[in-house]
Amino acid sequence: MVVGGRKMRIPLPILLLLLLLSASAAGMFTAQRDSVAFQAGLRLERALPTRGVRLDHLLARDRARHGRSLLGTSGVVDFPVEGSANPFTFGLYYTRVRLGNPARDYYVQIDTGSDVLWVTCSSCDGCPISSGLNIQLNFYEPDKSSTSTVLTCSDDRCTSALQTGEAVCPSGSSRRACSYSFQYGDGSGTAGYYVYDTIYFDTITGDQQSLNSSAQIVFGCSNSQSGDLTKSDKAVGGILGFGQNGLSVISQLSSAGVAPSVFSHCLSSSDSGGGILVLGEIVEPGIVYTPLVPSQPHYNINLESITVNGQALSIDSSVFTTTDTRGTIVDSGTTLAYLAEQAYGPFVNAIIASVSSSVRSISTSGGNECFVTSSSLDESFPSVTLNFKGSVSMSLKPENYLLQQGIDGDTIIWCIGFQNNKGSEITILGDLVLKDKIVVYDLANQRIGWRNYDCSQSVNVSTSSGRNQFLNTGQFNANGVSHMVYHKLLWTSIGFLFLFLFFL
Repeated sequence: MVVGGRKMRIPLPILLLLLLLSASAAGMFTAQRDSVAFQAGLRLERALPTRGVRLDHLLARDRARHGRSLLGTSGVVDFPVEGSANPFTFGLYYTRVRLGNPARDYYVQIDTGSDVLWVTCSSCDGCPISSGLNIQLNFYEPDKSSTSTVLTCSDDRCTSALQTGEAVCPSGSSRRACSYSFQYGDGSGTAGYYVYDTIYFDTITGDQQSLNSSAQIVFGCSNSQSGDLTKSDKAVGGILGFGQNGLSVISQLSSAGVAPSVFSHCLSSSDSGGGILVLGEIVEPGIVYTPLVPSQPHYNINLESITVNGQALSIDSSVFTTTDTRGTIVDSGTTLAYLAEQAYGPFVNAIIASVSSSVRSISTSGGNECFVTSSSLDESFPSVTLNFKGSVSMSLKPENYLLQQGIDGDTIIWCIGFQNNKGSEITILGDLVLKDKIVVYDLANQRIGWRNYDCSQSVNVSTSSGRNQFLNTGQFNANGVSHMVYHKLLWTSIGFLFLFLFFL
């Protein structure tokens, strides 16, 4: 090395130190790159629209899932999520789970309205073999997984599922497989048996490390499907239930100490999609909480009143009281939103009476209340507020109760997206309401929290260790951040070199 015109020999110990610093920098870069790649996977990727879907098809889909007979620490766990942000394409979110040994990937719909994870198995009757979602449909084969066990009716876990109505075992069949049968209101459904096998996932720990984790869980092996589940245009490989019963994935993983007893999501309404889904608690300022109604099969919360432009609607409060046949359910698996029949008329009438002069009502073949406007939605339509127990409110922008139905010339046709749950006193808050909101399902404290949020932005997620992990989502660029980290490490190494030369 030449310094100031003099040729100098670098002592061997110093040379070794520089080499160690360079290796350390390279190692840090690799770790940061792997961590960044994992965090980038937290983005909710949206499928591009491939076809239009009429409103009556969406209604039929929601009616089907509402008619379903639901028979019945470590860190923040991330499930990579994909799906359609547009309800007129497929209107669902799905994730990829890895099961078995050797592990295989299965795409399953995310559903907070049911409890059980089930995937399509080999030799399945009526099951589609391809999907319009452009995903690979794999078939689970218990006999080809070295870690799988078929649950029998004598298994304690089957006995517990029998008590909650999530399993079926004929009398005197203790050695037979523990079975299940989930039915839909339109006649579609799935049936199969339970297995016990390995699930793999990614975990962010309190010290901000990304780990590959696994656990043994019980899930369903579907060997029969019917109705809409047989259609290829929106086929997935199963359903991932996020309910509260013992067989749900969140319950099993939290009981095993693998994940905290809380999960969160934030779904973006932008055309490009975006958002996150984690087993962990998003801890942004301004989140308000209301208690869950105890001893309910769904995520029931106490809706007390509705206001439109600050005026309370004239609705008997008993309409929203939770019983076995009425109440308000938070359900990310429902595309639209549904109001109890007695609340629907006052709600629609209040919206119509509050629109601005720039709004014009139009008739549609579906019989829904629809409008066109020459101004922006916020200027044309009123604000809506849902008021819950605990003096907390959920504010709805027009996009949270209106649905784009079509085009009239150069103008968008907007229809009221809330539907009349005729003959029912159940109100369901689906994705139409939940989008553009952080939603936290805190099972440990039996409460649900929310706040309006731009879901393309970053959020903080609390780990079970009490630390907060900053998760960058939406506009996160893995390559750009890796490049930045690399240059920071490079300049650090150069700094050490100049310090060494200076002291020489």
